[in-house]
Amino acid sequence: MSRSVLITGGSRGIGLAIARKLEAAGDRVAVTYRTGEPPQGLLAVTCDITDSEQVDAAFGKVEAEHGPVEVLVASAGVTRDQLLMRMSEDDFASVVDTNLTGAFRVVKRATRGMLRAKKGRVVLISSAVALRGESGQANYAASKAGLVGFARSMARELGSRGITFNVVAPGLTETAMSERLTDEQRQTLIEQIPLGRLARPEEIAEAVAFLSGDGAGYITGAVIPVDGGAGMGH
Repeated sequence: MSRSVLITGGSRGIGLAIARKLEAAGDRVAVTYRTGEPPQGLLAVTCDITDSEQVDAAFGKVEAEHGPVEVLVASAGVTRDQLLMRMSEDDFASVVDTNLTGAFRVVKRATRGMLRAKKGRVVLISSAVALRGESGQANYAASKAGLVGFARSMARELGSRGITFNVVAPGLTETAMSERLTDEQRQTLIEQIPLGRLARPEEIAEAVAFLSGDGAGYITGAVIPVDGGAGMGH
């Protein structure tokens, strides 16, 4: 049956690929975005996930159009890369506020309806960097690693209510972010990936579609790496 799905940060990159995948499967898909043009063919609502009032308003719009959110994918995220000695407190706090506390805000709001329905799927988009670390990304790695502890705590807290919480940890993916790399940086990173290439956004979307589907009903608290083997063993 068609489900009400909300994907934060779903207007581009990995988030948009997930939205298109679930839409093609017949779900009623809504996405949040902050800037730029909203994607065509999807219910798009503006929302800054660092603002609880905007989060609540976005959910209200989605619920009015599609009904209570049954599947939440928290994909919105930012980077402010810098070596620790040059990283300001704002560089650190703003990344954590968006990537980790932002996920807390949207999960807390989504679970209202899920608790009433006694079912739900939540998938948090983390990163291979969360598991293996990366120089210059202490803020990003910390925020994305926090999603693992958050998801597993929620899996224990709300599992008896039929709500699953899982994490997908993509490696370097063909998105606007990776396009900013120089050829030398790109090649250095590819050499660290056993499969020898970057991921396609659609490959991340496949993992999310599985975890949000009926076939993953007995999977919760899991971390699924989709990173070409870059982070294996972590």
